[in-house]
Amino acid sequence: MKPRTAAAFAAAVLLPLLAHAEPPADKAAIWTFQDESAAVTLSPLTDRFYTNGLRLGWTSPTGAVPDVIASLGRFLWGAGQQRVGFGLSHQIYTPANTQANPADPFDRPYAGYLTANVSLLSDTDRSRSLLLFSAGVVGPAAGGEALQNFVHSVIGQSADRGWGSQIPNTPAFELLAERTWRLPTGMVAELETDILRSLAAGVGNVRDYVQLGIAVRIGEGLDSDFGAPRLRPGLSGGDAFVPTRPFAWYIFAGADGQAVAYDLLLQSTPFRSGPHVSPVWDVAELQGGVDLMTQSVRLILEYVAQTDEFRGQAGGWHQFGSLAVSLRF
Repeated sequence: MKPRTAAAFAAAVLLPLLAHAEPPADKAAIWTFQDESAAVTLSPLTDRFYTNGLRLGWTSPTGAVPDVIASLGRFLWGAGQQRVGFGLSHQIYTPANTQANPADPFDRPYAGYLTANVSLLSDTDRSRSLLLFSAGVVGPAAGGEALQNFVHSVIGQSADRGWGSQIPNTPAFELLAERTWRLPTGMVAELETDILRSLAAGVGNVRDYVQLGIAVRIGEGLDSDFGAPRLRPGLSGGDAFVPTRPFAWYIFAGADGQAVAYDLLLQSTPFRSGPHVSPVWDVAELQGGVDLMTQSVRLILEYVAQTDEFRGQAGGWHQFGSLAVSLRF
């Protein structure tokens, strides 16, 4: 076999294997704080529908996974650098008319959603796999009314008046499985480019859905992460990042489509009466932004536009901004 032919044959055999190799171990833990707000919007309706989301998360170093959980990860995904994560998140939802009392029964219900999360993450050099379980509460116990009206009082806005008709207290459980694939696509003007494809499915009594997503990126050090994080549902690359150069950065644009079978935050609970609207089963999102990384800090700015989630939704595409800050220790 000629040397050039042998090299081509070796590349054809070895490259697929290398695409699934384990990345180097990472001894750093990662803290992430994220705020999503519909006050940052080009929509004619500001601070409405999905009004605000807050999230605080901790992600372990690689290898700091209990043996039983690590065995589950290897069973599900095979080889990969594993991490565990823990987090708290809080989301607020309101109707378009926040001064009506009682709230319009044909508009989105008021809801607060508070949850604790535990996750198992597994990375190869070309894929990220995630299993996440969340447990919490939807309803007055989540504190949505108190938090929103406190913030409004601080910034001089009037209180939302219809919280008395919010979705009643309901335990909330969700299991999410997600995989993201990274496909490098070459260089453009000496900058790296790639495509991220993702598949996610969530089941539980909060939201049952399947999501397909794609994102394109251009910048430097794209192999440092798997895209920008989001409060779910949404196109999320997760919190873990390992900078592969002193300063990595990229701009990105993405889209996802969600097939939604059930949404507690729109339909209330099927086991008792409560405020509800008729959901739209197919929901799409567009998003774009910038991701900046040093060896210890990641900063992400993002803007999201979303199609209607329920029949009769006012204001056109729902839009909100997102800020995420991560620190490596």
